[in-house]
Amino acid sequence: MISFKCLRLLTLNCLFFLLLNCKTSTNSAVAIQVENWGEVENKPVYLYTLTNANGMQAKLTNFGGILTALLTPDKNNNLTDVVLGFDNLDQYVADNPCFGATIGRFANRIRNAEFVIDSTTYIVEKNAGEHHIHGGQEFNKVVWEGKTFTDEGKNGVIFKYHSKDGTKGFPGNLDVTVTYTLTDSNDLRIDFEANTDKATHINLTHHSYFNLAGTDKLIYDHEIKIDADNITTIDEDIVPTGTFTPVKNTVMDLTSLTAIGKNIGKLNNNGYHFCYVFNKALSEYKKVIEVIEPKSGRTMSVTTTQPSVQFYSGNGISNEITGKYDVTYQPHSAFCLETQHLPNTPNLTNFPTTLVKPNETYKEHVIYSFGIQKD
Repeated sequence: MISFKCLRLLTLNCLFFLLLNCKTSTNSAVAIQVENWGEVENKPVYLYTLTNANGMQAKLTNFGGILTALLTPDKNNNLTDVVLGFDNLDQYVADNPCFGATIGRFANRIRNAEFVIDSTTYIVEKNAGEHHIHGGQEFNKVVWEGKTFTDEGKNGVIFKYHSKDGTKGFPGNLDVTVTYTLTDSNDLRIDFEANTDKATHINLTHHSYFNLAGTDKLIYDHEIKIDADNITTIDEDIVPTGTFTPVKNTVMDLTSLTAIGKNIGKLNNNGYHFCYVFNKALSEYKKVIEVIEPKSGRTMSVTTTQPSVQFYSGNGISNEITGKYDVTYQPHSAFCLETQHLPNTPNLTNFPTTLVKPNETYKEHVIYSFGIQKD
C-alpha cells in the first residue's frame, strides 16, 4: 500500500507539474502565436499574433508584410481593432487599397513614371494615370520570409524580401528587411532597411488605415496635430511640383489639435490628401504627430526619422468593400499616416535625395505609440 507520506509527495509533485506547464503555456501565449494562413503561388503564408503584457495585440502576415489587425485598449480597458483590413488571405490577394501593407520600392508618386540616374532614363510602371505610385503591385503582393523574435518587454517579426533588378522598371537587386516590434509600452515600431547593388531610388512606408474609435465608425471626431508648417505643392494629379505651400491660415493647417471633420468638406478630393513636411532636421528622430479620439479616449502619437507624412483621410475608400467583422467600409472610415520621403523626389533635385548607392544602407523607422487621453 502507498503510505500517506508518499501519497502527499506524489500529489505535490503533480501540482508542481501542472503549475509549471500552465505557466509555460501562458508565457508562450503572451509572446507570439503563429498559424498557417494559406498559400500564394505555392508559398506558405502565416499569420503572426503578437501580444504584449497589457493585452494589446498586433496581427501580421508574411504576405505583403501586412498588419492585418491592431487591438488597443480604450479608457475602460476594452480592446478594439483600430485598423481596417480583412480576416482572410483571399481578400488581401485580390485588389484592395493596400490595407496595412508594406509599400515599396517607392512610396507615393513619381511624375510620368520615369526618372534619370547617371544619364540613364528608367521607365517604371504607370499605375496612376500617367504616373507611378507605391512601387506598383509588388511589395504588398508577394510572400516575404518571416522570422519571429522575443526580447525583454517586446516581441516581433522580421520580414525579408529580395526584389530583382528591373522589377517594375527599377534598377538594382534590392534586399529589404522590415521589422515589426510590439513593446510593453504599447508601441508598434517598424524598422525599414534596404541594400542595393545598383544606384536606385528607395522610399518605403507603412500603409495602415487607422480609426481609433473602431473600424465601424467614421473619423470626423478624431483630433489630429501634425508638426508641419508646409505641405508639398501639388498639381491636379496630386504630384509635387517642387515647391512648398505654407499651411498657416488655411484649412490644411494642423499645427494644433484639429478635428478631422472640421474642414474636411472644404477640401478638394473630398478630404485631406497632402504631404506634410515636418519641422525637423533630416533623419532627426522626433515625435511629429498626435491623434486623439475623445469618445474612446484612445490616443496615438507618431515618432519617426522620415521627413514627411502623407496624411490621407480615406476619401476614396470604396463602399463596396466589406472587411473584418462584416463591416462595410465607406469614405472616411479611416485615415492613413504614411511617413516617408517626399513624393516625386527622383525628379526634383531640391528635395532631400532618395538615391541609395551600393555602398550605402537605407534605414528609416517609425513608431506608432498608443495610450489613453489624460483627464
